[in-house]
Amino acid sequence: MGLLTWTWLLVGLTFALYIGIAIWARAASSKEFYVAGGGVPPILNGMATAADWMSAASFISLAGIVSFTGYDGSVYLMGWTGGYVLLALLLAPYLRKFGKFTVPDFIGDRYYSNIARTVAVIAALIVSFTYIAGQMRGVGIVFSRYLEVNINTGVYIGMAIVLFYAVLGGMKGITYTQVAQYCVLIFAFMVPAIFISIQMTGNPIPQLGFGGMDSDGVYLLDKLDGLQRELGFHEYTSGAKPMTDVIAITLALMVGTAGLPHVIVRFFTVPKVRDARKSAGWALLFIAILYTTVPAVAVFARTNLIETVSDRPYEQLPQWFKNWETTGLLKYQDKNHDGRVQYLADASKNELSIDRDIMVLANPEIARLPNWVIALVGAGGLAAALSTAAGLLLVIASSISHDLIKKMIKPDITERNELVIARISSVAAVLVAGYFGINPPGFVAAVVALAFGLAAASFFPAIVLGIFDKRMNKEGAVAGMIVGLSFMLWYMLKFKFGLFDGGKSAVAALRSQWWFGISPEGFGSIAMIANFIVSLAVSRFTPPPPPKIRSLVENIRIPSGAGRATTH
Repeated sequence: MGLLTWTWLLVGLTFALYIGIAIWARAASSKEFYVAGGGVPPILNGMATAADWMSAASFISLAGIVSFTGYDGSVYLMGWTGGYVLLALLLAPYLRKFGKFTVPDFIGDRYYSNIARTVAVIAALIVSFTYIAGQMRGVGIVFSRYLEVNINTGVYIGMAIVLFYAVLGGMKGITYTQVAQYCVLIFAFMVPAIFISIQMTGNPIPQLGFGGMDSDGVYLLDKLDGLQRELGFHEYTSGAKPMTDVIAITLALMVGTAGLPHVIVRFFTVPKVRDARKSAGWALLFIAILYTTVPAVAVFARTNLIETVSDRPYEQLPQWFKNWETTGLLKYQDKNHDGRVQYLADASKNELSIDRDIMVLANPEIARLPNWVIALVGAGGLAAALSTAAGLLLVIASSISHDLIKKMIKPDITERNELVIARISSVAAVLVAGYFGINPPGFVAAVVALAFGLAAASFFPAIVLGIFDKRMNKEGAVAGMIVGLSFMLWYMLKFKFGLFDGGKSAVAALRSQWWFGISPEGFGSIAMIANFIVSLAVSRFTPPPPPKIRSLVENIRIPSGAGRATTH
């Protein structure tokens, strides 16, 4: 069968599975909509958490950014993986013990303030919409190539699918759909990685093949270093980023992971605190399978790309090149009119423009794997993007219906009406997410990194201090969140989008003005530190929290069993 037939078959089957699960697990109550009824088994919750956390950035974009930046791209591997460990050990059990539905719910009750809750809702919406932009972009990229439609049409199709099972099933439907999506995405990521590892090194384990020799007896990384040098690029295994930026990005991604509302809410879906710890462990195992494979996929893809296209006559380029060229994500401009593709580090001579987000998707085609494997990767990319998009939509819906309407505007609202508002909020969120998918602020991993920075700047200090500092009060938390979030937004808008200095065309020139050489992707760590300083300072010069709040904090830290999540 042809690639298009295989794609329609595999994508159709997986979408039918997701929709079927959504119908079977549709939410009948607000508790099922928000936390899946609080009864998800740890191993299933671990798989759902892994799928929720491993977004299009992990599946589509991470290996792409590592393949282009080499050693420098490792900050994403270290930051995102280390951040999950931080979340699992430092925060998850305590938040589950608190027993609320959402992060704004925790902040609103812990800091005994609707102002704190409102700031948390605003932060959750900003983080979620920034994050979801990358997911919808990923959906559009997959559809544009595999279903042979343009990116915008691909985004519309993805919007319709995720809207169906997120609105109908809520967290209950999303959870069990994400279990299926994890199975699809991990199978889709590993199968081509194993095939290409065998093809290039003779080793079926990609993690070992990555450090092995090719058929000529040359270590693969040494070979890639040589190819990079010949083209004028920085050596693959050594970095060009300043160490301050490497540390800042890694820290921002780590603490941002521990502050992401759509990941944290997953620990409210299990029956007990002990189950939260177990599901965190399972999730880490499931995540590690993909993340330890990413460096290998990056090296395979980069090596194959250079050997396939560099200094080749354009007419003799393989079909995969023409296929991706039609999407607009791969462009060739014959600057010297010799008919050969010059892929060089020198921008004035380079004739090839490559979108980093295509590397994982194009990798099986470059390696000439069977059509069913190529189509499988497309289905996996969609599973990764849609699983995270659904989790983010739920955060947006719950922030509006539960934290804003139920907790502040209309406390006496019926459960039925609250559920209706949650579903209407999901529809509105999908429309906004679709807009950002069509008009993305950058490639997928960079957009997602900004979301992590925003989460680090706003949520992480408030959550950590709320658990471990009995003296932390509402004045300190509110001041810290506002300062951290505003600081990060200002830096991001100035240096990532050039909002105050002439727009995107001025962004490259503004790099020389980065504070301490730290990029917008890493500035969340600086904004987080500012949040901590302001929170602690303000809390020490304002009245302490009431005794009942201090008792509540002590109770959260007691390692005993807890009841199910509650709306009270």
